[in-house]
Amino acid sequence: MDKSKYTRIFIPRAGFYLWIIFIMVVVIAILELKVAIPGFILFAFLVYYNYRSNYIRQKELTKYIENLTFNIDTATKDTLLRFPMPLLLVEVDGTIIWYNSSFRSIFGNGEQLENTIKSLVANIKLDSNEGHILNISKPLKIEEKYFNILGNVVKLEKKNEKQEYILMFYFLDVTDHELLKEKYEAEKVAAAIIIIDNYDDLMQSMDDVNRQQILADIDRRIMSWSAFTQGIVKKYERDKYIFIFEKRFLKEFEDKKFDILDNVKEISLGNKIPVTLSFGVGINGGSLAECFSYANAALDIALGRGGDQVVIKNVDQFTFYGGKTREHEKRTKVKARVIAYALRELIGQSEDVLIMGHENADLDSLGASLGIYGIVKKHGKNVHIVLNSSNVAIDSLLSKIRKDPEYDGAFVSRNEALEIVNRKTLLIVVDTYRPSFTECPELLEYTGRIVVIDHHRKSTEFIKDAVLTYQETYASSTCELVTEILMYIEDKPNLSVLEAEALYSGIVLDTKNFTFKTGVRTFEAASFLRRQGVDTIRVKQLFKNDMQTYITRSEIVKNAEIINNNIAISTCPPNIKNMQLIAAQAADELLGLSGVVAAFVLSSENNTVSISGRSLGDINVQLILEKLGGGGHLTVAGAQLHDISLEDANEKLKCAIIEYINNDVSSNGNG
Repeated sequence: MDKSKYTRIFIPRAGFYLWIIFIMVVVIAILELKVAIPGFILFAFLVYYNYRSNYIRQKELTKYIENLTFNIDTATKDTLLRFPMPLLLVEVDGTIIWYNSSFRSIFGNGEQLENTIKSLVANIKLDSNEGHILNISKPLKIEEKYFNILGNVVKLEKKNEKQEYILMFYFLDVTDHELLKEKYEAEKVAAAIIIIDNYDDLMQSMDDVNRQQILADIDRRIMSWSAFTQGIVKKYERDKYIFIFEKRFLKEFEDKKFDILDNVKEISLGNKIPVTLSFGVGINGGSLAECFSYANAALDIALGRGGDQVVIKNVDQFTFYGGKTREHEKRTKVKARVIAYALRELIGQSEDVLIMGHENADLDSLGASLGIYGIVKKHGKNVHIVLNSSNVAIDSLLSKIRKDPEYDGAFVSRNEALEIVNRKTLLIVVDTYRPSFTECPELLEYTGRIVVIDHHRKSTEFIKDAVLTYQETYASSTCELVTEILMYIEDKPNLSVLEAEALYSGIVLDTKNFTFKTGVRTFEAASFLRRQGVDTIRVKQLFKNDMQTYITRSEIVKNAEIINNNIAISTCPPNIKNMQLIAAQAADELLGLSGVVAAFVLSSENNTVSISGRSLGDINVQLILEKLGGGGHLTVAGAQLHDISLEDANEKLKCAIIEYINNDVSSNGNG
């Protein structure tokens, strides 16, 4: 039993006693009326006294409450006027109706009554639900101070039976906290690893007299460029540097587009190839060791993209600068020999081998796959090429392969490959490094033995945990890399004519008949394949098109739009067969027009827009299409945009081109 009930039962009110007295007086009156008369008089006096006492007490209580209410109202008004924090009253529509002196001082005592809260706090949501707390969690910067804003809804008296509200906002000064947080962020340690690209080739291109001089000049320029950070630059190998600095200096490097990249290219001391640097920068790691781990990962990507660039890794985000220089062909074939030996060992240790290229296979992908197939088959292993479907680009070659009884059962579908694969299966991925671009991405999850052979520039998405990676961006094609492996994997390599022609066709495709990205090693690979029995006439027949394809391609070239006086953009007509292949061919032809240095052709199918980009080298189409989620090479790249119209994709492409041009102009200006 609670205390209030106990009080009511055992300590009754005065009215209870009056009723008892009244009953007793009535009983006495029944027994003896004369004796009861004084009792009635006493009872009447008690009733009057009780009424009078209650009346006086009620009056005093009312007066006390009125005084208390007045005092509270006075205190409330005084609090509003003298509130130590900035305080703001606004109507539900956001109009400012009152503020205190602390709020006025934020704006230098300027008048704010004609403004709205949204002019001070962008994107604020005004809610008139009673009891709802408005909380602006992100600190707002006003003048030189930071404020957290809290608010609540005040219910006013009804007017004309309509409920009205006002909103109160409290500005909590968190300037010290925010400045401390900014200082903490600015003073975080950033780690960078710098490498001289193609150090060996650079040294071999110079005489003994100038070698030490050029290295000293590189050291001097790096030290001079980084000196203002007061960071630590330490050369720990002949071609590598460690650079530790505070994160606040990174913005200045970024604003200048890492002008050190252009600065070192100016070095001319008898070197036949330009000096280029690659940077891997790691920031926001949980420790210095983690920042260096980020820097190493970023450097791997920078080198995988051809070098001469900076890659910044911020936890899971990557930022790229530079990368506008052509890759220089490596003279030494030591790496090809090492890769060939390692691949031979892996094949020997495996019972099953699967070879997989990218989806929508082309001649480079299929040619490289067939070349690897021949290697594995000669080692007596169970080997298959994963191919889901054919397309016009490979129909001719694929038809020749399937007619040859030597390749019976060579191809398997995605589902068949998933039935074959196990943890010990060797999976060789060719002509792509992106998991999502492969014929069957699921295969990568079911085996722990993956080999990647590719010639594309690396981006942020790549196959991880590969036991062997041979990715050389200087190479014309994956078929060139596979051919070099074939030259060293056996003492006396012996390819079938079909395998040799497949590899040769891949080189012809990616070099545009030996005109793009063709180096000495490309011709050496082609010469080796010719000695294996390649018939160039039969290879040329693999590239034949029908009359309708030629007419469509010519129409695309005719309708091209020229922007910036040197970049051509065109679109494929709807509902045509093999539009992606035709788009790529049309982009190649657009480069043949006078004054055109880069070309893009868009095609739309099933609400997906594909973009083929081509360049003569002055413009990096890879950097442009990377902004749209694509990738590739400096001169050849592609991208796919999903759930978008052809017109919107065209506008996005133009924006990416303009951004690239503006950055290029800015970079040249700063350099």
